[in-house]
Amino acid sequence: MDMATSTSTAVINQHLIDPEICIRCNTCESICPVQAITHDSRNYVVDAAKCNLCMDCISPCPTGSIDNWRNMPRQHAYSIELQLSWDELPAELSTEQLAEQLGIENAEAENFVADNSPAVVDTSFLTNTSSAIQVNYGATMPPWSAAHAYTNLYSLKSPVTATVVGNVRVTEVGKTSGADYDTHHIVLDFGVMPFPVLEGHSMGFLPPGVDADVKPPHARQYSIASPRNGERPGYNNLSLTIKRVLQDHQGKPVRGVASNYMCDLKVGDTVQVIGPFGSSFLMPNHPKSNIVMICTGTGSAPMRAMTEWRRRLRQSGKFDGGKLLLFFGARTQEELPYFGPLQGLPKDFIDNNFAFSRTPGQPKRYVQDLMRERAADLAPLLADANTCFYVCGLKSMEEGVLSALRHIAEEAGLSWETVGAKLKKEGRLHLETY
Repeated sequence: MDMATSTSTAVINQHLIDPEICIRCNTCESICPVQAITHDSRNYVVDAAKCNLCMDCISPCPTGSIDNWRNMPRQHAYSIELQLSWDELPAELSTEQLAEQLGIENAEAENFVADNSPAVVDTSFLTNTSSAIQVNYGATMPPWSAAHAYTNLYSLKSPVTATVVGNVRVTEVGKTSGADYDTHHIVLDFGVMPFPVLEGHSMGFLPPGVDADVKPPHARQYSIASPRNGERPGYNNLSLTIKRVLQDHQGKPVRGVASNYMCDLKVGDTVQVIGPFGSSFLMPNHPKSNIVMICTGTGSAPMRAMTEWRRRLRQSGKFDGGKLLLFFGARTQEELPYFGPLQGLPKDFIDNNFAFSRTPGQPKRYVQDLMRERAADLAPLLADANTCFYVCGLKSMEEGVLSALRHIAEEAGLSWETVGAKLKKEGRLHLETY
């Protein structure tokens, strides 16, 4: 083997995530089919030994932070531990630095630093990647009839200021639902500044202060709960659904920086906002399109936006047909946001299905259980090209929902592999879990 051949197999164009731009939305990690992306409380990072260059994470990233590459000697690839410590991306290695690390002449090294495209990365060192690949059914394209989305109008370096004009609790206060299940509906007014959104969009916030490392806290992202013409039509305002975080996923006490800051805001307070984000989790606009919404907790925010937009169209006589089905889960009824308002919507407008997993004296029920019970109604919708499915909530629900869809398809004599691939290709199955 000559020097040129051995050098080319020793150089990779390493995939990296820019910590200065990343808003920690978890989209990349949730969509990566080989689990090459991971994170801690600071950064999202890519494991060079696992990444197989499928590029599934590139398009869904709302900020573009995922689209970064560095030519590196394979044996000196940036480790996960090092990436987790970064506040900014390292500079590209110079020809001299690359030559020194490879033990070759500068002239030879020039062949490997000219093109910063991911296509030049060598992956011959990867092993057993095919067995690790998991099929991802989440679409990265919006439905064909979705409206055009404007995204990334405001960045970390140039946020827009919004004023709080409303902050109300939208979960009941009961014996089983105290302050640690405190969910708020927060309304922000943007004044004369444009912040155009569509149903399914999200926005980010820059909490004030500094963290334990005396650095500004990372931006936090939340789905928008109001439709495209605002929380109040004719006003430049938008709403959010935010749960106060006082425990981590293991039940240990923790005080969420952004959630507590947002839930404690008073009318008249101002916040720094970035975004809007999202170009695929968007509702269809064509007549007779059906929408199946599957969510838990604050994952109801984009579903509320879609439902409210349909309700306003229906009131104005501008929408013709199309079913709305909602599968909404929480631990108890008291913890379910918007439970009261949902009960007041006409039955011929929306088909509500509620699942509660911790109701005293009752068996545990989850959204996937309700879906199986409604298989006779969901099977025709799976086969209908006018139907879009939206899933939003905790990551743990995703597997159960997809398993239920598979079960429903196969019970109806449909091939889930065929149906699932078609839903993804046509932008009709969207997964936004965290």
